[in-house]
Amino acid sequence: MVTCNIFRYPALLVKIVSTIDVLSGGRTYLGIGTGWFGREAKGLGINFPPWQERFDRLEETLKIARHMWRGDTAPFEGKYYRLHEPISNPKPLSQPHPPILIGGSGEKKILRLVAKYADACNFPIGARSRASSQIKELPAVFTESYENRSDFVRKKLEILKQHCDDVGRLYEDIEKTVITSVKLTPDLQNMNEIVDLCQELAGLGVHHVIFNVANVPEIEPIRILGHDVIPQVQSIT
Repeated sequence: MVTCNIFRYPALLVKIVSTIDVLSGGRTYLGIGTGWFGREAKGLGINFPPWQERFDRLEETLKIARHMWRGDTAPFEGKYYRLHEPISNPKPLSQPHPPILIGGSGEKKILRLVAKYADACNFPIGARSRASSQIKELPAVFTESYENRSDFVRKKLEILKQHCDDVGRLYEDIEKTVITSVKLTPDLQNMNEIVDLCQELAGLGVHHVIFNVANVPEIEPIRILGHDVIPQVQSIT
């Protein structure tokens, strides 16, 4: 859902997202995060810096995206990235640029980056039951108790609002999203629980709930979401 910032050069990533935005008719987000899964990076032969450097690199990438999408071809000089002539072609259809979504819920750094640079945020709220196929090395922040999700989301949004006030940004301009895992089976979760979850989160100020469907290879959970859940929640405000 979000790309790991250290997996691609920032300018190339901006061009990739711009191209997808054109091909999709202006329906693309730049979803991005610091990266957390060191095993994956090392397994692919990619350097995995310490967390502070990953945060700093992410901020430089966000600056580069803004720089290129406003059509600025002047050199960019950062601590980690230096661009001599950042030409951005093709131009994205989304204006002024594809929305930037930052994934994560770190209160001091990530939410401040959201306030400064992003158009949307995304919080992981865990799941009532994690699929056995999911990665077991998930950090604690990704496995927040599903049962305490309301308190978790409420707290994060309050902190985000404070960061917005601090940097002079309108809190209302940021799209609030969450991601959760679901497994729609007769003995685990049903459509009513999903509808109730969406209504609960909407009441907290969440605009979109993104589902990681554990049994996605089966057609039935997709049919339930499309036929039974979406019609009931699409008008929730």
